[in-house]
Amino acid sequence: MEIDAVLAALPHRYPFLMIDKIIDIDGDESAVGIKNVTYNEPQFTGHFPGEPIFPGVLIIEGMAQTAGAIVINLENKGGEKHIVYLLTIDNVKFRKPAKPGDRLEYHIKKIHRRKTVGRYEAKAIVNGVVYAEAEIGAMIVRDTA
Repeated sequence: MEIDAVLAALPHRYPFLMIDKIIDIDGDESAVGIKNVTYNEPQFTGHFPGEPIFPGVLIIEGMAQTAGAIVINLENKGGEKHIVYLLTIDNVKFRKPAKPGDRLEYHIKKIHRRKTVGRYEAKAIVNGVVYAEAEIGAMIVRDTA
């Protein structure tokens, strides 16, 4: 999914869109989202001046957006419009800080899905090293807007 397809699947926009594209998509089973961390992003003016670190909560958001985008991309193929809501974030571990110049890869793998609720294993990886991991739960609903 190039950026146009990501924008069609998600309601998020700059500065809160945390993925640039999604590669290696297998339906809603798995995918890899890409986020190129750049120094000119607004969070670096305060996190932290002189030692810019990409906020961990934004890494989690990028993982959730990647999972949500592949689910919505699949669901919307049926003709109806859907939206995804984050339900849970469990077992979060931050292992290394991401910095400007890093290329975050959000590796998403479905754990299970029952009708409208899904659970996904997510890892943020830079150059083969796991920077963060979590389990993400989400609910898919029909968009009535």
